[in-house]
Amino acid sequence: MTSVDPQQPVVILGGFLITAEAYAPMANWLMNQGVVDAEVVSVSRYEWLLTSWAFGWRRVLDRVDEVVQRLQAKSPNGKVTLIGHSSGGVMLRLYLSDEPFQGRTYAGAARCNRLISLGSPHQAVRATPLRAMVDRRFPGCHESGVDYVAIAGDLDLESANASKFSRRGAKGSYRGIAGSDDVRGDGLVPVQSALLCDARQLIQSDTAHGGFFGSTWYASPQRLEAWWRFALN
Repeated sequence: MTSVDPQQPVVILGGFLITAEAYAPMANWLMNQGVVDAEVVSVSRYEWLLTSWAFGWRRVLDRVDEVVQRLQAKSPNGKVTLIGHSSGGVMLRLYLSDEPFQGRTYAGAARCNRLISLGSPHQAVRATPLRAMVDRRFPGCHESGVDYVAIAGDLDLESANASKFSRRGAKGSYRGIAGSDDVRGDGLVPVQSALLCDARQLIQSDTAHGGFFGSTWYASPQRLEAWWRFALN
């Protein structure tokens, strides 16, 4: 496994239509654990809507690159940890690559040696064209110098944690991503989709995709502490 300094800076890219404020407590918690700095990439809801097109992805990844290079200067070892929630985790797989995209070559693996994805729809029977492109061009743990950690949530839709929205919409979402509604997931993304092939994998029970899907999700303190400890070990 790639050696990673637990104190190196962290860059967080959130999920589709979720603004940076939702991840601020996560960044603060990480800094309280001794991380030298943690920053959430600022993406507006309008900018997330633009990610239906390739130029929208480049707009977001350009911003990721700006934050990574700024925090890299603070790193004790010159490396940065990436955390991507939902679609953000898929986009960061592209960022790590040294292949050109929309006129840019990010080569993020030269600066970042760990990617933690939270409920990201990596593998899918039916995916958006851009997400399908990532999985086709950069399957599994594509960059040899990066420690890939994939976290999946397993939400009981009958539990008190699950929101009405999850209970109504989860099966349709699972069917759209996995091709079947007879699977487990976090209320939006099936477990089998979130567990990136060949990554170090953790399934968190009673964990929702986001606050809209359940009261306890990946950024809730008890879940955050568990997956961060797993990533460090």
